[in-house]
Amino acid sequence: MNRFKNAFQEGSGFQMFLISILITGLSYGIYKGMQDNFLAEVVGMGEMGRGVTEFFRELPGILLVFILAVFYMFSAEALYKAGAAIMLAGMGMLAFLPPTAVLATLGICMYSLGEHIQLGMKNTLCLKYAKPGRGGAALGVQSAANQIGTLAGYLVVVAAFSIFAEKSAKIYQPFFLVAAVLAALSMLFAFRISGQSETDKNKARFYFAKKYTKYYMLEMFYGARKQVFLTFGPYVLILFYGADAAMISLLFAVSAVACFLASPIMGKIIDRLGYKIVMVSDTLILVIVCFFYGFAHHLFSMETAFIVCCINYVLDSVISMATMAANVYVQDLADSEDEVKATISTGVSINHTITIFIALFGGWIWKALGIELLFILSAVLGLANSAYAATIKPKNRIQKEGE
Repeated sequence: MNRFKNAFQEGSGFQMFLISILITGLSYGIYKGMQDNFLAEVVGMGEMGRGVTEFFRELPGILLVFILAVFYMFSAEALYKAGAAIMLAGMGMLAFLPPTAVLATLGICMYSLGEHIQLGMKNTLCLKYAKPGRGGAALGVQSAANQIGTLAGYLVVVAAFSIFAEKSAKIYQPFFLVAAVLAALSMLFAFRISGQSETDKNKARFYFAKKYTKYYMLEMFYGARKQVFLTFGPYVLILFYGADAAMISLLFAVSAVACFLASPIMGKIIDRLGYKIVMVSDTLILVIVCFFYGFAHHLFSMETAFIVCCINYVLDSVISMATMAANVYVQDLADSEDEVKATISTGVSINHTITIFIALFGGWIWKALGIELLFILSAVLGLANSAYAATIKPKNRIQKEGE
């Protein structure tokens, strides 16, 4: 409680905002924890179909910059509320509509649209409610509320699908209904938020500058290699190894806890070793991760290979946090805070653009050529990322100011 009081202004209405964030995280954790198994077991979606669904799920991330540009006249509060309503509509579709490939994909796309709209407004609102000079602390509280809610959602899925293991195929849509009810509750708290804050204009435009060329390229490589694990990592465990929803959700929960614990450590490593070394080394570790993920079943029994793949999935989640180093690189080059925000926002858009194509081609590669080649591709992308990061010439702020 003291942390809240120290970070946020009294009477700012931050309570409604944080409760909305917490409940949204809980709803998302339930949804995400069973999404892949639902698509595989109930919808009957194969490798290629999963790639197509991911294409449409990522599409709002690309369109967001245009959406925010069109609705620039709306306040951050209004857009946050609109995002909550759209997320509820998407979750409602998954809860009530027949589980066909088209309708499931439409529901997931709708939810993703609302999620991305909210994502663009969270920091704006959080910083509005923060005390002067306590913006970082406020953002930390917001992130913790989201992580706690999401982790709780994962654990709900683990418990439910463990208890009702024999009837698991029948409880997906009832639990989508639970997630929808939570989304509705979150929306009610969101609608109690008042104010007319300006949206972050850096998120409503692309910003390109020659000095950030390497950063843009690194975001392309990172987006491509990330998408292989994000989309197909869990699906390999489900289709190839037979993992159920309880197991997948438990894996997500373990990954979330590992990332939570490792995040401050990663930040210290970046500060101590420098962003270049971190960007080069993390993707070299990725090559080992990809090798075992794609070839474990050739080296071990299926039971052992499954455990090896689960460990490597968590490891990939942890090393993915090294992308923070790229943000530090941008900060090192930038001349202002607004330039940092605009550049990182553009990098996120570039990242999303490449991921949708990797989702499509990844599904085809797995179906036509096997999971081995799919993860060889991810390893090659990681090596390309390392090679390109090695060409960076670090330039810290002290050096810049002395020029």
